[in-house]
Amino acid sequence: MRRAYLLLVPTLLLLLALPASRGRYNDDFDDGEDLADFDDNDFAEFEDMNDDLTAEAETAPPPRVSSPSSQPEEDEDEATVELEDGQDGFEDSETQDQDMYSKYDQDEFEGIGDMEKTSHSMKDPLIIHTVPAHLQNSWESYYMEILMVTGLLTYITNYIIGKNKNSRLAQAWFNSHRELLESNFALVGDDGTSKEPVSTGKLNQENEHIYNLWCSGRVCCEGMLIQLKFLKRQDLVNTVTRMMRPTSDQVQVKVTLNDEDMDTFVFAVGSKRAMARLQKEMQDLSEFCSDKPKSGAKYGLPDSMAILSEMGEVTDGVMDSKMVHYITNHADKIESIHFSDQFSGPKIMQEEGQPLKLPETKKTLLFTFNVPGYGSTSPKDMDSLLPLMNMVIYSIDKVKKLRLNREGKQKADRNRARVEENFLKQTHAQRQEAAQTRREEKKRAEKERIMNEEDPERQRRLEEAAQRREQKKIEKKQMKMKQIKVKAM
Repeated sequence: MRRAYLLLVPTLLLLLALPASRGRYNDDFDDGEDLADFDDNDFAEFEDMNDDLTAEAETAPPPRVSSPSSQPEEDEDEATVELEDGQDGFEDSETQDQDMYSKYDQDEFEGIGDMEKTSHSMKDPLIIHTVPAHLQNSWESYYMEILMVTGLLTYITNYIIGKNKNSRLAQAWFNSHRELLESNFALVGDDGTSKEPVSTGKLNQENEHIYNLWCSGRVCCEGMLIQLKFLKRQDLVNTVTRMMRPTSDQVQVKVTLNDEDMDTFVFAVGSKRAMARLQKEMQDLSEFCSDKPKSGAKYGLPDSMAILSEMGEVTDGVMDSKMVHYITNHADKIESIHFSDQFSGPKIMQEEGQPLKLPETKKTLLFTFNVPGYGSTSPKDMDSLLPLMNMVIYSIDKVKKLRLNREGKQKADRNRARVEENFLKQTHAQRQEAAQTRREEKKRAEKERIMNEEDPERQRRLEEAAQRREQKKIEKKQMKMKQIKVKAM
């Protein structure tokens, strides 16, 4: 009986629990929701948890108010959340999370303010620093390029201006001298491009500052080459240099005479500086006019002029009254006047030694004139050079007529023989070395020819012939030595 009672009590409790749970289950669907819909809602469990959290927040007791004296002890206690007055108990949980840190007591919870500052600093905008000056896109960043472009434009402008000015000066000179040249020469302005000489009647431009004019077809001269050597006005560096050291434009006239139309002499007149320089640089003046330049005051020349002459007779013959008149009136324009039958140009400077033979010489008259203006030349200044060209024509006829007397001719011949002898003495050792080198090369070639011979019999005959030639040379030398001894006795 007792055992049946014990089984009845749990059964009653189970029956009482079933209606309660069924009623609760039915209350969840009071709004008419379908049971199938509830089963399909995967987030229903999480929604119940949010509702439970809201209910616990509403029933939670308010936090205790702590005094400042008990702050160190209460730092270790558990923190509680206090709801603000008038706050709706059904507020969204996300809003509560956002305002959670603002409800804490700043004195009770350390580090909360720092967390808020950190969160705010992360939300602050980026600070853009000032870009360095050398990285900014401004005109100051391109000062090097600006300087280079400016310099390039300056160089191009100077090149165009300088080239055009030299061209105008050359054309002005030719226009003022054309009539005189055409009246004395049959051909004026041959450029050498055609097989037959043709008079072009214009200057030949060698480069931006040098112009040439070739004239021929006159008695007693092969031809005359005129070079207009202007300053390098197209070069910016040269233009800047001339500002510190001014120089003048020059006109150089070179007349080549026939061999029979000039006697044997060397003569030069010009400024003292030019004479000293030419005596060191020119081959003929250094050999035949070894004395120092002499003053021309004896002939009425200015003190700035000096004379180099092979002999006094030549000076007296060249410096007549008309020649002195030309030189005196145009002394500022005359750089040098050089007459020579041994003209070979400047001295030959060779690193290995002197040349083995005398340089080729021609009978030449060389004139060098300075253009007025000292660098600041205008086309009108070219007209002042016309009297000097008249002096050139007069000098050609003067040299043709000049003849040395017997004594002067003999002295000139002795001077040329002396120069040739000195040259042979200086080059004797070099000529011996060259001759020895040629003999050795000849012997080497002969040996190679014998060694390359395929026929042994022919090779033997060639070797015997070479030995006989060597023996004859030795015997000939011995005979010469015996003859020398007999003559000495």
